[in-house]
Amino acid sequence: MKHVDMRKLPAAAQEERRRQVVGLRESGLTYDAIAAQVGLTRTGVFDICHRFAEQGLAGLASGPRGPAPGTGRVLEPQQEAQIRALISRHTPDELGLPFALWSRAAVRMLIEQHYGVRLAVRTTGTYLARWGFTAQKPLRRAYEQSPKAVRRWLRHDYPALVAQARGEKGTIFWGDETGLRSDDVRGRSFAPRGRTPVVRPCHKRARLGLISALTNKGELCWMVLDGAVKAPSLIRFLGRLIWNVDGKVFLIWDNLPVHRSQAVQDWLAERKEQIEVFYLPAYSPELNPDEGLNADLKQAVTRKPPARSKHELKRAVISHMRRLTKLPERIRSYFGHPSFRYAA
Repeated sequence: MKHVDMRKLPAAAQEERRRQVVGLRESGLTYDAIAAQVGLTRTGVFDICHRFAEQGLAGLASGPRGPAPGTGRVLEPQQEAQIRALISRHTPDELGLPFALWSRAAVRMLIEQHYGVRLAVRTTGTYLARWGFTAQKPLRRAYEQSPKAVRRWLRHDYPALVAQARGEKGTIFWGDETGLRSDDVRGRSFAPRGRTPVVRPCHKRARLGLISALTNKGELCWMVLDGAVKAPSLIRFLGRLIWNVDGKVFLIWDNLPVHRSQAVQDWLAERKEQIEVFYLPAYSPELNPDEGLNADLKQAVTRKPPARSKHELKRAVISHMRRLTKLPERIRSYFGHPSFRYAA
């Protein structure tokens, strides 16, 4: 019989061939006769019979091929754990590396810097895959943000605010402002390969502002502005908010200068029984669930035909906001985002 290379057979076929060898041996055939009949070498037949004698049927099963897991590694387990921790907790520039993001080249340099081991770029990629690291688009966090202030807000300040609102039977609102432009077009458009699609917004761009406040129960209050947010328009919005809400309003917003303007502070001081404001940590928009509404609005408006005037832009914004007012479940869905889940 023609010689058979067992390594090229599937695992099931290998096991069947081994059972055949054992059966022939038990029937009394010699190793040479079995080898000639099944297409194996005499040594191969002997090895199969020897494994069966020592392990029984378990010795006929095909094991994993290749070197044992963990063999051939350059780094020690403790060194791997230290590198993983450094990548998870720091950016490359914090560790003195000339990179903005953790690429394979950056990780390679980090390993060489700490342990004097110079790996190939491909080998570095193998280590990253083994650790469960994948290439991802990074989130943006302001350099000026204080991680300590963020932790204090999440662990102490916000839970205390929730307890206060519950004790006074008030409602927590999250407020924010955003701007919209008529020439803002987002997303992707299909086109023949090599022919970049063209969009034609109006050169005379129109701008609008929006103030909004929402709750994790799906309540929404909003107001469209013809320009930037200023103290008089903000005070008018706050008046609408406390008018439409039963009980005291606990409003959380960012540190925009207009929020701390003297006019706004004087207005709030006269209405302490109706509304109280709290400020998020500086440079921390990712903690404000109202950012989810802003993103929703801009995605919806920019999917429509480009507005050719402020009137068209305003009509599109009002139409979408009125629709959101009737969809409390959609407002609540913003709080399902990982960044906003703490406020749900």
